[in-house]
Amino acid sequence: MKYAVQGTLDELGTPLDQITFVVFDLETTGVSADEHAITEIGAVKVRGGEVLGEFGTLVDPGAPIPPFISVLTGITDAMVVTAPRIGSVLPSFLEFAAGTTLVAHNAGFDLSFLKAACAAHGYPPPAHPVVDTVVLARRLLTRDEAPNCKLSTLARLFSGNEPCHRALADARATVDVLHALLERAGSFGVATLEELKGFVRAPSAEQRRKRHLADGVPSGPGVYVFEDGRGDPLYVGKSTNLRNRVRGYFTASETRPRIREMVGIAERVRTIACATPLEAEVRELRLIGSAKPRYNRRSRFPERMVWLKLTDEPFPRLSIVREVKDDGAGYLGPFGSARAADDARAALHETIPLRQCTDRITPRTGRPACALAGMGRCGAPCEGRQSVEEYAVHAAAARRAMEVDATAVFSAIEARMERLSLEQRYEEAAADRDRLASYIRTSARMQRLRALTSIPEMVAAAPVTGGGAWEIHVVRHGRLVSAGVMPGGAHPVPFVDALVATAETVVPGPGPVAAAGAEETECVLRWLESPGVRLVRVEGGWSLPIGGAGRLKARIDHAYQAREQHRPREGRPLR
Repeated sequence: MKYAVQGTLDELGTPLDQITFVVFDLETTGVSADEHAITEIGAVKVRGGEVLGEFGTLVDPGAPIPPFISVLTGITDAMVVTAPRIGSVLPSFLEFAAGTTLVAHNAGFDLSFLKAACAAHGYPPPAHPVVDTVVLARRLLTRDEAPNCKLSTLARLFSGNEPCHRALADARATVDVLHALLERAGSFGVATLEELKGFVRAPSAEQRRKRHLADGVPSGPGVYVFEDGRGDPLYVGKSTNLRNRVRGYFTASETRPRIREMVGIAERVRTIACATPLEAEVRELRLIGSAKPRYNRRSRFPERMVWLKLTDEPFPRLSIVREVKDDGAGYLGPFGSARAADDARAALHETIPLRQCTDRITPRTGRPACALAGMGRCGAPCEGRQSVEEYAVHAAAARRAMEVDATAVFSAIEARMERLSLEQRYEEAAADRDRLASYIRTSARMQRLRALTSIPEMVAAAPVTGGGAWEIHVVRHGRLVSAGVMPGGAHPVPFVDALVATAETVVPGPGPVAAAGAEETECVLRWLESPGVRLVRVEGGWSLPIGGAGRLKARIDHAYQAREQHRPREGRPLR
């Protein structure tokens, strides 16, 4: 005789409506828990949909708050000068959160700072169960419902609280997002915390059913293409080990809703074996740009890149264009959007008094000047108040700032931004911040690209781990034209000569990116800068300008990343 056995409560799990959640958010002086500090903690304790309590306090970070962070959060040095240090705040927060499940939007970021604070003050790291609303949203929402997983995007769907990069306000918004996502998870039969964790990790039925598509996929570097029943590409990717990577799409490790949807449509996986990982990365970019698979989000439309052009005319102006021509003009780019290019143009206009009208003017134009002349921001060449020679000084300064030395623009806008921040004119300071970052980042990128694309031919090699083999690549004007792996013990000269002889012929075009897309040249640059790479042959010189934007970009990235990477994962699109 068989008897039914009733499971214990432990086996059944803890119902979600009986879980006490502490939803928390931190504001910090930067993005690295090792280098930056907490400036504010906000937390809301909830159970069964009811708020049980709130915790909120500013924190003195013990160091000046960077202006970029003040612009982002509204938290200034004056606001935290009387606030407690983290050593005084931490015990109270840990007591508030004791015995609960922690919830955060992109929990890894906030937990890294919390763990660093605990380690610095002698407390054990938090051992609480953790729910990440970013991960949960990726599992439950489609791109049609939410284009990305930013807290602001989800709050517009589910919350009446508007996140504003202040800790308690963001925690309140996250509470609403959590409740909405838990309700959505309930429709999938998720009723306990244990089921919630399993639900996030479990592969879908379509993933399990399509596992056979990974059969026969070779190991080694290469490109894989998921195709539908008609043979049209759905998604293109690359890997150093094709077999392991493709198998991963059919396991619990693949949680992106859009990619799970793609797997359900796919009927086959086509692979292209490559000699080296760099060749695979370049081939992936080229395939995405040509085939434009609908499930790829990045690199699909390289032709949409735009440039900022300093026109070649008696009184040059800055114009946004989509094509680089061999016309003697100065170019800065490429930019991912016209808005980014316009931000960079505004940065240059803030510093250099170029004309901003769009008409073509000559020394004989003779028309009334615009308001900018009265504000001292234009020399009014249209009215004859400025000669071609006098205006040429400003045009030369603009071209130098675009191509060689960004110091003048950086210093002028940084000083203005700090003044606006001190006056609490944060919106204006934020606009300057965007302009400066767009200009500096693109200028630094272009200078790095041009340094490589100006080299007619380069051969470089890197050792392969184990066996004494070498990866060898031939690059012409920034374009990868040949790749191979030289076996250990082989004579390098004939091997290199053979690679060079069979390499693709390149006829460079105009502009900084003369023979390949900017992304491809950046891939090559990253490989060239990786440890162990050796230059075998270089035709010409390889250098960056002394006053280039690269050193300024490091300062921008150190302070400004809080806006774009304050939540490093939350802005990734749902895929």
